[in-house]
Amino acid sequence: MDARLSPGAAVLTLLAVASCFASNHLCARIAFDHGASVVAAISARATFTSLVLLAVMRVKGIRLAIPRGLRGMTLLAGLLIASQSYCLYSAVALIPPALALLVFQTFPMLYVLLTWALGRERPRWNALWPMALALVGLSLALNLRPGHFAADWAAIRAGVAWAFASGASMTVAYYLNANALKPLDGRLRTFAMTAVTAVLVIIAGAATGTQVFPRAGVGWLGIALLACFYCIGMLSLFFILPRISTTTTAALNFEPIALLVLSWLILDIAVAPVQIVRALLTVSAIAWLGFAKA
Repeated sequence: MDARLSPGAAVLTLLAVASCFASNHLCARIAFDHGASVVAAISARATFTSLVLLAVMRVKGIRLAIPRGLRGMTLLAGLLIASQSYCLYSAVALIPPALALLVFQTFPMLYVLLTWALGRERPRWNALWPMALALVGLSLALNLRPGHFAADWAAIRAGVAWAFASGASMTVAYYLNANALKPLDGRLRTFAMTAVTAVLVIIAGAATGTQVFPRAGVGWLGIALLACFYCIGMLSLFFILPRISTTTTAALNFEPIALLVLSWLILDIAVAPVQIVRALLTVSAIAWLGFAKA
């Protein structure tokens, strides 16, 4: 039986995990700024993570066997994760990373709406208030000034579209994980999806000539660190999730805030206090949505 963590220890650990995932996006932006392509970053991250997961499963004695009836769904989930990764990294390459992640974080709302639409859950009116508040916070975080709306939107619309597409892909992948692929061990599910992502991206990059690696050592450091931070975050989740209550996972919504601070400290992306307040409004509303579902 897994030992339970105290609420305080659980929250602190989840904040550290969220910071790992935020650091992954920060390092991706550094790699992109030094010549790496989105495809190269995803292939490095997915390959490294899948190999580490494979080693963990071998040590734990987990069989690499997916029932025949679930193989198609597993492949589909892998395709969706590949799409989610490509879209989110494309957004990170175009707009401030924290803003890209904030738009991506709309996927919990999309997931709730999808479960309602497909009849997996009955609509809950108490979930509409946090959704509305999250959308208000997101609209404020986009910082579209009334007198300069067209110019402001033109500067970020491509990145916002990529980030929203990433959230939509994650929504469907999350739905498959919670339903069709639920019988599989979580580590096996993640390994299969990550391995499919690695294979697809490597093949697509080779075929299209988009597998472009950094021109400088700083870019290579970004590639290495993004893979490490992502892998550490994933493995930490496997350790902590069985040991905490469901509602405690709301602490993972700290990721955009961590990325906002890291972007300011390391990338020198200006952060006004009002931006932090707007981001906090959005992530707090998404956390509220999680509690409303619990």
